[in-house]
Amino acid sequence: MRTAAISTEATPGDLLAAALRTTDLAATAALARVTSGLSPVSLYLAYADWALHLAMAPGKRMELALSAATKAGQFIGQAALAIGDPGKAAPIALVPGDRRFRDSGWQDQPYRSWYDMFMLSQQWWSEATLGVNGVAPHHEDVVAFTARQLLDMVSPSNIAPCNPEITRRTMQSGGANLIAGAGNLLGDLGRRVAGEAAAGTEAFRPGHEVAQTPGKVIHRNRLVELIQYAPATESVHAEPILIVPAWIMKYYILDLSPHNSLIGYLVAKGHTVFCLSWHNPDAEDRDTSFDDYRRLGIAEALDAIGAVLPGRRVHGVGYCLGGTLLTIAAAAMARAGDERLATVTLLAAQTDFSEPGELQLFIDHSEVALLEGMMWERGFLDSKQMAGAFQILQSNDLIWSRMVHDYLMGDSAPMIDLTAWNADATRMPYRMHSEYLRHLFLENSLASATYIVDGHPVSTKNIEAPIFVVGTERDHVAPWRSVFKIHYLSDADVTFVLTSGGHNAGIVSEPGHPRREFRLRHKAAADQCVSPDEWLALTPPQPGSWWQPWQEWLAAHSSPAMVQPPVTGAARRGYPPLCDAPGIYVHEA
Repeated sequence: MRTAAISTEATPGDLLAAALRTTDLAATAALARVTSGLSPVSLYLAYADWALHLAMAPGKRMELALSAATKAGQFIGQAALAIGDPGKAAPIALVPGDRRFRDSGWQDQPYRSWYDMFMLSQQWWSEATLGVNGVAPHHEDVVAFTARQLLDMVSPSNIAPCNPEITRRTMQSGGANLIAGAGNLLGDLGRRVAGEAAAGTEAFRPGHEVAQTPGKVIHRNRLVELIQYAPATESVHAEPILIVPAWIMKYYILDLSPHNSLIGYLVAKGHTVFCLSWHNPDAEDRDTSFDDYRRLGIAEALDAIGAVLPGRRVHGVGYCLGGTLLTIAAAAMARAGDERLATVTLLAAQTDFSEPGELQLFIDHSEVALLEGMMWERGFLDSKQMAGAFQILQSNDLIWSRMVHDYLMGDSAPMIDLTAWNADATRMPYRMHSEYLRHLFLENSLASATYIVDGHPVSTKNIEAPIFVVGTERDHVAPWRSVFKIHYLSDADVTFVLTSGGHNAGIVSEPGHPRREFRLRHKAAADQCVSPDEWLALTPPQPGSWWQPWQEWLAAHSSPAMVQPPVTGAARRGYPPLCDAPGIYVHEA
């Protein structure tokens, strides 16, 4: 059993306290193994809160009884109309974004009745779990979310005889779809047992099919590699760009295939681009702190860029968790009078965690304690644990729809670069992830200006560099209304973009991508703030990619004169080229 670190001058009382703490962590880790990392205490408290308050609300119970009777009558009426005159039976409205029942076959009997029963049940359970007087908002969200998940498991769209699309395919193919689906299922199970990546990912290798933009690693420490990309134009903008990706993902989501590489796009537009590639931590990195990522990542990268391009200011770009880290670093630099950042760009990055969307369902004190026990035992949070949480948040799209498509329809979706990248997962060190969850999610210390860097609290209000922020419409990781709160936390100029797509596809939104659009509005430091809904009403959508206006914004905040491209690295200052991009850390499994 691993014990907590103990000082050589520890007293017997210290030794006893450490031993008891170790016992608690070991017990929590054992519980986490049984519950797959979900806190049973959190679930119990949520359901007890809901059930007890519902028991004390006779009016709400009567309302639900009346609603059940009304819906039963509606179902019987709909069924009768569908039998006598199907054209008069108006379909029950789908939940926005629900794509499970789009096929016209759902309007035929008996599928129509199954559909009606499911939709009415879904409506009733929504009424039952929401609006119970006295229930804590977090507990209400947990109960409502769990009810939706259980209902989705028994949706008629997931049951072969109840789904008209599957029935039609089975009849047309003579059951070949089910045979093919069984083969897909056995193949997936076999690869999972063997610990192998999903089929097709081998066709997207970093440095070969993806992450092809030429460059060199010019700095490496135990946590990060810094890549300097080769110029593609005869002259470049004077101010370089430093990209800080999240370490919850491999960096090359921003350098996928040549046609959708954001890094390649910036280089082609005459920018000198540097990008961090994070080490994939293991048990030896268990004590790596959140501040280590700031110091060894952003701070050392800025020093290296300063050696390559002395005296040049830098456009800082942070994606997801990397954007949160960049904001902390920028606030700390502002407090210290460090003016090396010319601008700050935040891509789907939260700075206020008071409303982090459905991800908050998994984050409370009990859940964090359970995760800490699990991470303490292994030294890190496994990538499968994080992937499972994100899949549950989008279960219709990532679990049930895939099950229907691959295993019941018998189709096999072709692997694409974004999907292959998503399978190339990373881990989170124990200490860093614990600090991140406690300080940012639970305490919201960055937004409240109580986050400590080098012994001092930092405030986003001190950041004077212009800020460009991108939110995505269907983001379950960093909901755009949460990302929008940077308006309330900064006194700088803020340009906010809301783009179509989700957390990843909305960022990888290259020019020429079909059906993409964005909204953009600038707020000067002296302008009044508006709410997200007011902003949405005031800002019309524009067709195309947000990459172009962002690149123009970067150019507008750069020196007017173009300059000669810099040499690669600065060997005399301790930053020689070490190897070709994409480096070695990106290949760590």
